[in-house]
Amino acid sequence: MTTACEFSKELNAFIDEWKEKPGNLIMILHRIQEEQGFISREAATEVANRTGTPLARVYGTMSFYSFFKTVKPGKNKIAVCLGTACYLKGGQDLIDESRSLLGLADGEITTSDGLFSVEPVRCIGCCGLAPVLSVNGDVYGKLTRDQMDGIIAKYKNA
Repeated sequence: MTTACEFSKELNAFIDEWKEKPGNLIMILHRIQEEQGFISREAATEVANRTGTPLARVYGTMSFYSFFKTVKPGKNKIAVCLGTACYLKGGQDLIDESRSLLGLADGEITTSDGLFSVEPVRCIGCCGLAPVLSVNGDVYGKLTRDQMDGIIAKYKNA
């Protein structure tokens, strides 16, 4: 049995305003993710029901656009750039080291305690500082995998 998803009064009003408009699905999904940090199965089902959109189309839209997240992110969001410059200068090494230090298994994005999530991003916009990552918007550049432990420790203790 699926439980109902609880949205804020503002989000409910937004859905009511947009549910009949063209392009409503993307707008509503963006707003849900903005409020909740991700789009849960319950939220997707609620959107399908309230907009009269088949659930498969809601999930199709969510999976087509990499921006939409279906897993709750950690309190500290580590975004590692894998744009061309960062990738060539070791961006994947930063992801691998972060995942290793945090004990994330293949396919896991968020630590079991909910404190961290690690995800690749296409570009942070600091190519001259490659490789680059951000944690909750704080940008770190010209990194090596040896620096990851110190960066993660800073947010573990915050």
